[in-house]
Amino acid sequence: MNVWIAITVTAVGCYAVKLVGLMLPEGVLERPLVQRLAALLPVALLAALTAQQTFADGRALVLDARAVGVAAAAVALLLRAPFLLVVAAAVIVTAGVRAITG
Repeated sequence: MNVWIAITVTAVGCYAVKLVGLMLPEGVLERPLVQRLAALLPVALLAALTAQQTFADGRALVLDARAVGVAAAAVALLLRAPFLLVVAAAVIVTAGVRAITG
């Protein structure tokens, strides 16, 4: 039952955030600071989620095949590879390290 309470609270919270955003005056949303934050916030959240999923296992810091895959993706990005190639490099390197290390 606790799961359904969490789902309901999350759904109501998401709806409330959306409603508050629609009720804000247009002048507030046109401020340069708000526009800059709106542009940078998704990138920061995605980076934090990627770091947490790559380097954490519960409460412990883990350096395993995922970290090597992210490093391979970073190298591919530095070489200005297309996005699909970046993802493919990360997948292939991660799978190769897992196959080698067991």
